[in-house]
Amino acid sequence: MSKKGKDARGQVILECTEMKESGLPGTSRYITTKNKKNTTQRLELKKYNPILKRYTIHREIK
Repeated sequence: MSKKGKDARGQVILECTEMKESGLPGTSRYITTKNKKNTTQRLELKKYNPILKRYTIHREIK
């Protein structure tokens, strides 16, 4: 078991970047984890957006 405070992994929320520009209602969000010590920049992944019905870039939000 891991002790509290020693875990470098934390949950992050990924939000679609193209959804804001499209003007359509709703948002596409995913929850994932990342190692905050090794990856200090914001995470950016291609994920499926069910509203736009295609793969788009999802960026980490705070």
